[in-house]
Amino acid sequence: MSRHSDLDLGLVVRGHGRHYIVEDSEGQRRVCHPRGKKSDCVVGDEVRWAPSGSDEGVIEAVEPRRNLLFRQDEWKTKSFAANVDQLLILVAVEPVFSESQLCRALIAAEAAGIPSTIALNKTDLPGSEAARERLAPYRAMGLNMLEIALKGEPQASIEQLTPWLSGKRSFVMGPSGTGKSTLINLLIPDAKAQVGDISQALNSGRHTTTTTQWYWVDGERQSALIDSPGFQEFGVRQVEPAQLPLLMPDLRAHADHCRFYNCTHQHEPGCGVRAAVEAGQISASRYRIYGEILAELTAKRW
Repeated sequence: MSRHSDLDLGLVVRGHGRHYIVEDSEGQRRVCHPRGKKSDCVVGDEVRWAPSGSDEGVIEAVEPRRNLLFRQDEWKTKSFAANVDQLLILVAVEPVFSESQLCRALIAAEAAGIPSTIALNKTDLPGSEAARERLAPYRAMGLNMLEIALKGEPQASIEQLTPWLSGKRSFVMGPSGTGKSTLINLLIPDAKAQVGDISQALNSGRHTTTTTQWYWVDGERQSALIDSPGFQEFGVRQVEPAQLPLLMPDLRAHADHCRFYNCTHQHEPGCGVRAAVEAGQISASRYRIYGEILAELTAKRW
């Protein structure tokens, strides 16, 4: 048994720097600081904490995580959310979505063991058929797909999403203009209030659009949305190069047909993956993105 097991258990619902908002079992939130210099909590962590002063606390320990998601920028890869049940990747008819970002999100989720759903928004706009065609390889892989129109048909869209979200901790990602803010405001009428209360506690309101945020969808605190609008790409640099094709279901299905057990699926003879690309069983764009990511993972780091 942990030496901290007698302490209160709380949920990290937001963090900024070395300040975290921890929600207790009663739903009350307070600013907490980690013990010592190391600060490795992320939103979604369950932590053991003790009161410190009248309205603050000290985080003494982080409970074991079920999973962990990473994000990356040009310089580094950083963990940012834990204990997620599912990933909702929001793409739209307009603006045209980046398939590279979509692939990276799916790879990161697969590496973390988190099931994913792709939701195509703005299907009430012209061009929806072209978007469906771009998503055809993902539907063929057996990925769960939803079609919604958050502004054109908000009620029908929410009715479609609600059963999928029920009782789950869902991470929502989507680039600017996709409709993520619309989704959150439709599902969580008091979303601005939840952010505002936390911002006041942290005294850092200017950071509200770049910080991972936990929202409860229901009053019973059983269904949650986690939003992190301050980045565009999930981290994949923690993935080993040889693991990459195994995290892409369409490539994985053909990787055991290769002549060589350590095939990179780039140039080796007798490659089952390249044969599947030539036969149209793997989309050319997916294979191209695989090559781009593989090159990143195998590049020499200085």
